[in-house]
Amino acid sequence: MEIIMIAITACLINNVVLSQFLGICAFLGVSQKSDSASGMGMAVTFVLTLSSLVCGVIYKFLLVPFNVEYLKTIAFILIVAALVQFVEMFTKKFVPSLYEALGIYLPLITTNCAVLGVALLNVQNDYDILTGTVHGFATAIGFWLAIVILAFIREKMVFNDVPKPFRGFPIVMITSALMSIAFFGFAALK
Repeated sequence: MEIIMIAITACLINNVVLSQFLGICAFLGVSQKSDSASGMGMAVTFVLTLSSLVCGVIYKFLLVPFNVEYLKTIAFILIVAALVQFVEMFTKKFVPSLYEALGIYLPLITTNCAVLGVALLNVQNDYDILTGTVHGFATAIGFWLAIVILAFIREKMVFNDVPKPFRGFPIVMITSALMSIAFFGFAALK
C-alpha cells in the first residue's frame, strides 16, 4: 500500500514539473505539438525509470559498500547521460520523425534536472531499489501527463483570440500556472 501512495504522490500530488518545477525546459520547449510532447514523455519515462533502477543499484552495491556516497551526483549524471545517448541513437534509427520533432530537447534530457532530481530524491528518502524505480516511473508518468495536457491546451489556444501582450510565452506560463494550481487539488488524495 505504501508503494502505491508513493506512486500517486509522485505522479499527481508532487508532480515533478508542476509542483517541484524540475524539467521545465523540456516541458515548455516540446509542448507545442501533442505528438512531440508524447514522444518526449515516452523518452523521459524510459530514461527516468531506467536511471532510477540503475542509480539505485549503483548506489546500494557500489557506492555504499566502498564508502564513496559523495560520488553519487557524478555517478548519477554519467548514468543518465549514457541512457539518454541510448534513447537518442534508438529514436534516430527507428523513429526519425520523432527524433526530428524533439530536436535539441532530446539531448537536453541529460541535463533535465527532473531525472537527476529523482535519482537523488530516491537516495535522500532511503528508498529501496524497487520503491525507487516505482517512484521514478510514477514521476515520469506525471511528467508525461503534464506535458501532454499542456500540448493539447496549446494546440487549442491557436484558435483562441488571445490578447497581444499575452500571446506566445506569457500565455503558456499562465496556462502552466493554472495547471499547477489544478494539480494541487490532488493533495486531498493523501
